[in-house]
Amino acid sequence: MPLQGRHPQHRKEPLAKLLRRALFLFLGASLVSVGLEIFLVPNRIIDGGIVGVSILLSALTPVPLGAYLTLLNLPFLYLGYKQIGKTFAASTLFAVLVMSIGTTLLHPVPPITIDPLLAAVFGGITLGAGVGLVVRSGGSLDGTEIVAILLNRKTAFSVGEVVMFINIFILGSAGFVFGWDRAMYSLIAYYIAFKAIDVVIEGFDESKEVWVISDKSSEIGDAIVHRLGRGVTYLRGEGGYTGEDRRVIYLCDYAPGRGEAEVDRGRDRPGGVSVDRADSRRPRRTVQEARYSLRRQARLQFVFRFVL
Repeated sequence: MPLQGRHPQHRKEPLAKLLRRALFLFLGASLVSVGLEIFLVPNRIIDGGIVGVSILLSALTPVPLGAYLTLLNLPFLYLGYKQIGKTFAASTLFAVLVMSIGTTLLHPVPPITIDPLLAAVFGGITLGAGVGLVVRSGGSLDGTEIVAILLNRKTAFSVGEVVMFINIFILGSAGFVFGWDRAMYSLIAYYIAFKAIDVVIEGFDESKEVWVISDKSSEIGDAIVHRLGRGVTYLRGEGGYTGEDRRVIYLCDYAPGRGEAEVDRGRDRPGGVSVDRADSRRPRRTVQEARYSLRRQARLQFVFRFVL
């Protein structure tokens, strides 16, 4: 549901927090500029979304990349203001302007490498780190997810499917403009950028949450507590097929690789073990991060469909 009714209640941020937000938006947008003009664009490698469209158009016309990055994002700034709020729109406008100016200033600078694989890897890392900083600071550099959300309300397609279709068209177009080898390098950069975004937004937390179902839950629980030094929680469960009562062991903040075999040594293996990322259920910092989670799923889905 549109959030414009909440705009009048928007509270002003303290100056220190506002300056911190502006600093990270500036750093993130500057990193994106470096990734584009120092690595990707000179090697004819593109990314998805508005950035990818801007690179294609700048290659086909004499208009500079920075101009397209600003012009193509303007409609999405308006949609972002209507659908999300003033803070998001202002943060996005600032980041887009910094990115556009940065690409213009860096355009005459020669690339660090002309090896397309190195450019795809390091360009993807730099681009993803910059986008991640912008997203964490409440802004955005690409409006395709906003379009996807609006289309999702009017069609049967999910947000992830819409983003995937858009990026299939964009990266497919790169094959016709730059050649299919560059389209494949673009796919590599696209995937690496999405992983770098994950690292910046989610952090390096590899904690897991573990669910263990076993007839020997007491023995396994004692082993986890006394041999691994981790706390456990016992939950009551019921088998859907047998109707038998089972005690379920729940363990959070479990570091993988830290002696998993210690639990089972000398015992029968448990009836069932489920392991999941503990941070996958934490609240997102901003609305934009939550939407980027959907876009992240679409990126993976797109990569695997393209390769397989």
